[in-house]
Amino acid sequence: MVTGLIGKKVGMTQLFQPDGSVQPATVLKAGPCVIAQVKTVEADGYAAAQLGLVEARPTKENKPTHGHFKKAGVPPTRVRREVKLDATGDPVKAGDQVGVSIFADGERVDVIGTSRGKGFQGVVKRHHFAGGRASHGSMFHRAPGSIGASSYPSRVVKGMRMGGHMGSDRVTVRNMKVLRVDAENNLLLLEGAVPGGPNSVVVIRKAVAAKRIKVAQTEPVKKKGKK
Repeated sequence: MVTGLIGKKVGMTQLFQPDGSVQPATVLKAGPCVIAQVKTVEADGYAAAQLGLVEARPTKENKPTHGHFKKAGVPPTRVRREVKLDATGDPVKAGDQVGVSIFADGERVDVIGTSRGKGFQGVVKRHHFAGGRASHGSMFHRAPGSIGASSYPSRVVKGMRMGGHMGSDRVTVRNMKVLRVDAENNLLLLEGAVPGGPNSVVVIRKAVAAKRIKVAQTEPVKKKGKK
């Protein structure tokens, strides 16, 4: 059984519950995906499936890639990712189509995406340094300060927080709750925010370490005590 799906971030919205509460939600267009290759423990050392995201626009690929997808009997796709297989589920084969119906309402999932790029940033924005005095003549408004000693170790130690490229990192958000599954339109609504901007590619997988979903108690709990 395939445990994940490729999707694209559509945007954010909000859902109103029957009790009047509002839940922020992220809308993902998840799939449909086709299985281009199935990897087994015997042949490859691990069990996984290579998925391709089906898109409306055609893609230009080289001859080896065309041969790879021709072997599976599916048209080539531009976006490809690899997800693990669940040995306890139904067996899959190359050419099968996977949709958003593998998820259910209330289920916990992990979302893997690429965060928004911020370009080159200083230590104040990148690492939340406080900076120096903002008064006139201080000349130490947003400077990083000392980055090491001169005599020993006479070098900048690894991991020193400095200015540099910010964003465009692989980010995994764990244990997101599935609020709604729209199998007809291949839409998935998740509670909370997902890394990346609109139209960015994400991977939605079943939660690796799923947390127990807390259910609100309808009756007050009676405290034990002396009468």
